[in-house]
Parts: sequence; structure tokens; C-alpha cells
Amino acid sequence: MEKNIEIGKRIKQRREELGMTQEELGDLLWLNKSTIQRYEAGKIAKIKLPVIHAMAKQLNVNPEWLILKTDQMGKFHEMNEWYEGGRADRTVDEITEHSAEPSAVILPTEKIHMIPVFGSVAAGFGAYANSDIIEYIPLYIEHDLDVADTICITVRGQSMYPKIEDGDKIVVRRQESVDNGRIAVVMIGEEAVVKRVNFDGERLELTSFNPEYPPRIIEGEELANCRIVGLVQQVIKAV
Repeated sequence: MEKNIEIGKRIKQRREELGMTQEELGDLLWLNKSTIQRYEAGKIAKIKLPVIHAMAKQLNVNPEWLILKTDQMGKFHEMNEWYEGGRADRTVDEITEHSAEPSAVILPTEKIHMIPVFGSVAAGFGAYANSDIIEYIPLYIEHDLDVADTICITVRGQSMYPKIEDGDKIVVRRQESVDNGRIAVVMIGEEAVVKRVNFDGERLELTSFNPEYPPRIIEGEELANCRIVGLVQQVIKAV
């Protein structure tokens, strides 16, 4: 936690140098003022690398300076992200401990986008009125055309345990079909579920990873009320 306090001091120092309020910095990062206050006070237990990267960009400083890897503030430069595979769940502690890992890669800043997170599967696809976005998180997205169709959803329930647990976030690309065996978001009327799908043209089988949940078979007239709305591309584990 002492490291986070020092990181917070550097965030505050640079923000004040730029004459920027906590609210203004939060607006640039799609974070509220109270979250910026927690960062500056060192009260964020696990600081996510994509957040540091986005914050360094807005403050125009070297990300390595923010995470105490150098005393040279420097300026932000485009090729300066090195967290593993664009994972949004990787933290400052991990990169500090394992920065020499061969799996670490440098990612271009222009490929990091702030993606909306919805509080439920159904809300993410407009099935319910309570479809408000609860937050935004930075994600690495290779193809710019995929950005508008990418959302994150907080999953509730244990039907997909252990791959997807209650409270995990899933990264979903909106699309109307997926290959058999893939995990997809499926709308059945106004009910939204996350399942592994298998479709043979007449019969849709929706399977859970948790063996306590039996497969759900949809066929006949019920198929007309069922549609695939997205492909699950990534799981961000809750901490």
C-alpha cells in the first residue's frame, strides 16, 4: 500500500502542475471525482495498468514515472505500454515483479479504448430499462472497427463456474452468430444468458460449465424467440 501512496502523490503532483481539478481528470478518464481522490490517497488496492497508461497519457508523463520505476517524469510517448496481452486486469505490482517476462509486449496507445461496462447481461443489450452504464474500463482492441461493437458486462450467478464466476466481467463483441462451441450471449425473449452454444439448424443447445446446471435445449417454435447477440471474447476476473 505504501507504493500506492507514492504513486498517488505523483498523480496529484502532476495534476496540480497542469492546473487540473480531480473532476476534470476524472472526466478525461471516464472516472468520477471520488475515484481520482482514492487514487491520489493511495486507497486503490490493485492499480490496473491500463488505467495508469490512460492516466499517464492525460497527464503527459512517462507511465514508468507514475509507477515509480524511474525518477524522470519525462513526457508520454505512444509506444509505452507493456502489460501482458492487453489484459485489463493486470496490475502495477505484477508488472513491477515480472517486467522481464518474455510474454510482456509493447502495445500502441491508439489501440487502447475506454469501453462501457453494464451491470447485467440483459442491460448490456437493451432488454431492460435499467441499461445504464456503470463504469468504463480501458481495453486493448486491435481493430478499430470492433470498438463500437465491444462492451463489458458484469456477470451474476455461477452457471459458468469455474471459467466465469459471479462478479467477473466479460468482454463481448456484438454479433448475430458464433461458431459452435464458443461462449455467447443469447437472448431468449427478454432473458439474456451466457452459455456455450451448439446449433445444428433446428436445435439450439445452451450448455453451462457448471455441471449442476443441465443443458437447455431450444427448438421448434421457441427458436423464433431466441437469438445470439454477442460473442464472449475475454473474461476479466473479479478481485
